[in-house]
Amino acid sequence: MDRSGVSMPSNIAEGSSRTNKSFRHFIDIALGSSFELQTQLLLAHHRKYVSNEATESLEYKIEEFQKMTMGFQNTLSE
Repeated sequence: MDRSGVSMPSNIAEGSSRTNKSFRHFIDIALGSSFELQTQLLLAHHRKYVSNEATESLEYKIEEFQKMTMGFQNTLSE
């Protein structure tokens, strides 16, 4: 969970210095990491490492990140 959580902003930061086409690729990687994090959160909840309340709160934040990131990605020209 730590690696995918760090990967998300790291890929956005790295891609921000590139062309829009390349930046879109780095955003794709960041989004992939967010889906990986979401899956890991659900597995942690299933194994009872994380409470229902924490899972719901974190899942909401991950989904908001995904929506905002996809929206931003759509503004970049190809």
